[in-house]
Amino acid sequence: MADEHEGTEDRGTREPERPPAARDPAATVPPGLGSEKQAPRKKLVLHMDLNNTILVSDSVTGQGTVAALDYFLTTVTWGRMSESGKWEWLSDSASMFPPCSGAASYYSQFGRSPCFTSVAGRRFRGLLEEHLELLRWPEGAKVSVTWCRDLRSALRERRCLIVAQIYLVVMVSCLCVLQKDPQLSVRGEDGRLYHWILPSFFQLIRDLAQEGREFAIVFRTFGSDLPRVLRAMSRALKEGLHPLFPDLPELQLSVDMTPGKIRCSRRGIVLSRAEDRLSTSNGERGLYQYLSSVQGLGGFQDHFDWWASNTFSIRGGKPLWIDPFDQHVQHIFIDDNIRQNDEDTIVSPKVFLEPGGSDTRPASTSELYDISLVRTNLLQAISDHSYFTGRVHICLENYERNLQNGFTD
Repeated sequence: MADEHEGTEDRGTREPERPPAARDPAATVPPGLGSEKQAPRKKLVLHMDLNNTILVSDSVTGQGTVAALDYFLTTVTWGRMSESGKWEWLSDSASMFPPCSGAASYYSQFGRSPCFTSVAGRRFRGLLEEHLELLRWPEGAKVSVTWCRDLRSALRERRCLIVAQIYLVVMVSCLCVLQKDPQLSVRGEDGRLYHWILPSFFQLIRDLAQEGREFAIVFRTFGSDLPRVLRAMSRALKEGLHPLFPDLPELQLSVDMTPGKIRCSRRGIVLSRAEDRLSTSNGERGLYQYLSSVQGLGGFQDHFDWWASNTFSIRGGKPLWIDPFDQHVQHIFIDDNIRQNDEDTIVSPKVFLEPGGSDTRPASTSELYDISLVRTNLLQAISDHSYFTGRVHICLENYERNLQNGFTD
């Protein structure tokens, strides 16, 4: 299905092992990126999906934060139909993979189910509430109470007036930052304020910068949220208005505010942004070089109709060019709809056949899983701020290992 989102396990829940064909021992322990001995390091280009990867909402379906997370749980909870035709649950936890042979996700069996955790999926209500709480936008009220108490104490005890003034200035500053931000926060259907962009994504940016790695981020989405995401990122990176990451302007990262487009047809692929326009009619190398040269953050809207016309298979997915001969750049794609079933996945990898060449071969998802392709585990991305950093570390290690083992063959 076009909008099926699978993936996820969280702390306190059981993560089934991958199917044998998908298991990669190298991917089980994420090595620290800072421990790598390679010199010079490759530039890293991260292609990031939006909905259910760094956003918990969906502008296409009109789902807010609560509905989007509730829906997501239908895709990662498992059961089967009994001989009497009744649905029976096979697990009380959420997971990226079925717990046993013959298991089906609730979504694959029944489709979209509004208010899932209030009706059929009541047993997962606690999981929904736990992760909604983790998504809460920091509240100025909690900070203001503390500062007001300290301010009153300073005045009551007649301390130096300048001390009271300092308390007052800092309190006002905190309130200004922690109030609702129209770009970085969103009000859910329950009236609460939530992070619109996951903190784990901002943590990834901070971590990569602190590790001294050259990197760029390319947002890749079928939806219409890209302009707002670019505005939000500019607000956080330029103005320092994210309450959890006020130091981001120190990184001096640029944001290209012009959304690009990638359009596919039987004739080839066309990439355009502002005055730039490239086509595979002149070979695929040009598009790879363009995406390898991007700086800072930017994004492209991919071609949903092409994916749909190819029955939501790898043949119509978002194109990703990979050059295993390139000693300077490495590309990684992170998306919740990446699956090791090429008839139901969202990224179409194309691997160059020779150094500097223009010809590519199609690659399967399983060939590049946890190497150049990462399937988002949304619950972990919400609960663990180091989640994306850890997944990138795994890919970097596995990529080098596969090069040594003949990835270019």
